[in-house]
Amino acid sequence: MRDTAAIGEVLASAVAKLGSITDCARLEAETLVSRAIDVPRAYLFAHPEDRLDPAARSRLHAMLARRLAGEPMAYITGAKEFWSLELMVSPATLVPRPETELLVELALRDLPGRTEHQILDLGTGCGAIAVAIATERPLSQVTAIDISPDAVAVARQNVRQRDLGNVVCLLGDWTAPVRDRRFDMVVTNPPYVAADDPALAALHAEPDIALIAGDDGLAAIRVLARDCAEVLQPDGTLLLEHGHDQAERVAELLSFAGWQDIRCFRDYAGNPRVTRATRA
Repeated sequence: MRDTAAIGEVLASAVAKLGSITDCARLEAETLVSRAIDVPRAYLFAHPEDRLDPAARSRLHAMLARRLAGEPMAYITGAKEFWSLELMVSPATLVPRPETELLVELALRDLPGRTEHQILDLGTGCGAIAVAIATERPLSQVTAIDISPDAVAVARQNVRQRDLGNVVCLLGDWTAPVRDRRFDMVVTNPPYVAADDPALAALHAEPDIALIAGDDGLAAIRVLARDCAEVLQPDGTLLLEHGHDQAERVAELLSFAGWQDIRCFRDYAGNPRVTRATRA
């Protein structure tokens, strides 16, 4: 990148480089350049002749190197949109996926807006599910738990940024911190990737603890199937995200553990993604 390179040239170069790893090369290039020079993306189109100073070029070079090494854009920018909310993320948390919005949608269907509810979000990560539900259901109280101190710190920051007084983030192992409480609903997006799944190669930047669940990818779901009923009210609801090829096995685990009314829902791509069950 020449010292005299203008924004238009820098953008074109970044798009060319990113085209080998993403279908959103133009958008990602614009995002990185705008962050490097600390201006809105619209500024790039209005001032393509402006030139980057040395500090901005250095920031852009570092961000491009991270992206080309396979790091998710969300970690580079520190933010990801979920449920139309911009959330803080870090390498300590998973990057929220669009398919997880189905879990939020299903939860809201079961939670009338003018009624108070107690909701438990297990494995909250950056707090995406908890923040989305709490935003849509301000009368409800959401308790969000994660085993990672760094993830809990990120979730708490997202709660503070949205000024949500109806979310509490706790550090702990699944239901352990709330064994003496009862909730109307448990929502969870647990680890569900098998330890030898080839897909992990593309997820190398994300935390293993939030991805891998034993040899078959079901270790965490077994724990949840066993323990979640203990913290639910009678007829309370469990909403559980899982892999697209795990629906049948998840249903078997839930049925064996005594859950009733087990039903799987498909995500927006048509894949079996979230299973709903009620406490016996």
